[in-house]
Amino acid sequence: MKYTLYYIHDPMCSWCYAFKPTLNEIKNSLDKDYKFINIVGGLAKHTEEPMPKDMQEMIENIWYQIENEVGTKFNHNFWRVCTPRRSTYEACKAVIIARQYNKEEQMIEAIQEAYYQKALNPSNWETLISLAQELNIPKEEFEEKIKSNKAQTLLEEDLNLRRKLKVRVFPTLLLKYKKEIYPINIQYNEPLKMLKQIKDLTSNIYF
Repeated sequence: MKYTLYYIHDPMCSWCYAFKPTLNEIKNSLDKDYKFINIVGGLAKHTEEPMPKDMQEMIENIWYQIENEVGTKFNHNFWRVCTPRRSTYEACKAVIIARQYNKEEQMIEAIQEAYYQKALNPSNWETLISLAQELNIPKEEFEEKIKSNKAQTLLEEDLNLRRKLKVRVFPTLLLKYKKEIYPINIQYNEPLKMLKQIKDLTSNIYF
């Protein structure tokens, strides 16, 4: 493989959810010269504290903004039936654990579907454990792993790589060739334009 594409995201990032169809099309269009690596960015540390009302309103307004600008649909019942918390680290850990079972992509999609369509709260262990079961990851193993110090260590590895890459915004897509890093402009609903960016960059690398 000649190139690495780093995708830095958070499974509870609404803009990342909106970008997923475009990302999937990019992945399906590139050949084996490109290796994709997911890095969970960690939007918010774990907390049991309810999200302040003004923050809830701000984030729900972001959902409305995405619906208007990108066309992605959200189930706004989440804000009525759940107790939201500004807490995404456990969802990030769930993705990392699923990575060990070669089910990383499936876990990302399961968390997004639960959060944005089924009005379930991925900040809660019981939600994540249920999703793992749906993916045929053994319940006892998953529960033990997500509550372990090892899971926190693995999360810190992803967070440190994100920091090393100097990424502060999700989603971010970076192309790596040898030791050089090239940012790819995120364009929602424009997979062909993003593919052209990537192809143009790789062509220029050689010339």
